[in-house]
Amino acid sequence: MKLGRHNLITDVPGILVGNSHDITLKSGVTVVLSDKPMTASCFVMGGAPGTRDIDLLEPDKSVAKINAVVLSGGSAYGLDACTGVTSRLRTLECGFRVGDAIVPIVPGAIIFDLLNGGQKDWKANPYPELGEQAFDNASSNLSLGSVGAGTGALTATLKGGLGSASFILNNGISVGALVVVNSIGAVTTPGEKYFWAAPFEINDEFGGLGPDPRSALGLEFVGKKMLPNQAHCKTTIATVATDATLTKAMAKRVATSAHDGFARAIVPSHMPNDGDLVFSLSTDHHQTPITENELQEICHATAICVTRAIARAIYCAKPNQTDLLPAWCQVNLE
Repeated sequence: MKLGRHNLITDVPGILVGNSHDITLKSGVTVVLSDKPMTASCFVMGGAPGTRDIDLLEPDKSVAKINAVVLSGGSAYGLDACTGVTSRLRTLECGFRVGDAIVPIVPGAIIFDLLNGGQKDWKANPYPELGEQAFDNASSNLSLGSVGAGTGALTATLKGGLGSASFILNNGISVGALVVVNSIGAVTTPGEKYFWAAPFEINDEFGGLGPDPRSALGLEFVGKKMLPNQAHCKTTIATVATDATLTKAMAKRVATSAHDGFARAIVPSHMPNDGDLVFSLSTDHHQTPITENELQEICHATAICVTRAIARAIYCAKPNQTDLLPAWCQVNLE
């Protein structure tokens, strides 16, 4: 395996990502699109998910392809970002056709960022417009850290954010991950310097510090150190993608395996008050049928991309004067 050209999910042929955010609101939206409908599935391991239309992604359901995935802040309000994206797709006549009708298929998931210090006293829900803006901003260029749905994200001890990573497999298949990190657990070991994901780092992509040399670091529940109310309102959500041609059942297995990346990079992960979820997408650009061994390699590589993307999200987060928690770069100034 080798890194994708930009080490981003947009290294997967066909994948585009758009971000929008409101600094005053301290929240935002991230949209994942493709140049054609995508095979998709998902897997939920957190105890408190917030989702839209994910039942359609089960292998036994009839809709085979989707048009976009939305990752949003805003808790239940943020699910309306899907409405904005749906409106844009309808204008472009993109969607599932039923006779003369067009129905864009836009599943989504949200993080809870309502208690992060942003102004949440809106009169009209801002998320449909943020969804439209994110759709309009979709491109192969992608910023990381405090952008899009990661704008107001928090971990147990530091600012969260939006992260991404990619691989090109030896057979030419591309895989990538995009993660919004807003976790009950910590992404760094005690002291907030070293990343749990350090053994999987490539080319100093999140500082090159290596693993924490100390031992027995994860024995204490880090949630005890969290700000009031924060331990009850979290979630890390991800989208992984490949250009390999997958069935929905294969995509479900990739989404399931990708959760290994959460457990390697966030301690603890998949908690009762997390809504941890992974969407899995296939753009079908690499049309040669894959073997069982190739599917296993895709699962493995995707999980490592998720691990690295989580650390990159925190490493790239930028401070703001209204933050409740410091960014990693503020704690590690030396």
